[in-house]
Amino acid sequence: MKTKVKLLMTIGLVGTMLSCKSSFNATETMQVAENRNAIYQEIIANPFQLTNFISEAQKSEEAKKTLMKAHMEQMESGNMKMMMEKNPEMKEKMQSHMQMMMEKNPEMMQKMQSKMLAKMMESEKGRKMLMDEIHNNEMMKMEMKAKMMQMMEKNPEMMEEMMQKMMEKNPEMMKKMKGKMKKEK
Repeated sequence: MKTKVKLLMTIGLVGTMLSCKSSFNATETMQVAENRNAIYQEIIANPFQLTNFISEAQKSEEAKKTLMKAHMEQMESGNMKMMMEKNPEMKEKMQSHMQMMMEKNPEMMQKMQSKMLAKMMESEKGRKMLMDEIHNNEMMKMEMKAKMMQMMEKNPEMMEEMMQKMMEKNPEMMKKMKGKMKKEK
């Protein structure tokens, strides 16, 4: 009888140990908001884990796009600007990192430039800044002139309209242009 009791106790103990085996399922864990927030806080609180997490995210194209989108939203919201004003070292690092990323990815550079241009064109102050920059930068001035000439060659009505507007706003320019035309003849 002692043998039977020992055998039953051993089977019960082994059965209990096997049934207590922990099985972790990340998907199930992340579905519970409390668990998800606890995991996020744990990663954020530990710089090593945060670095590892970002490193893992950089390996996934989809994750990189998501991170970039979130970064752009932060930049546009103004939160990033406030953070960078408080921490000039961070501002320098971010600017150099953005520059490096844009050099590696011309498509991203094009998108950033078009977004910046669109944002500048929204306000009178932005348009004035852009025009000042174009006037002060010889390379930009030459590019702009070339594009304008190309556009005017394609659309003579636009050229005529622009010439009329310029002459109405600036009579001196009209005199100069008439003088140039006389010299060319």
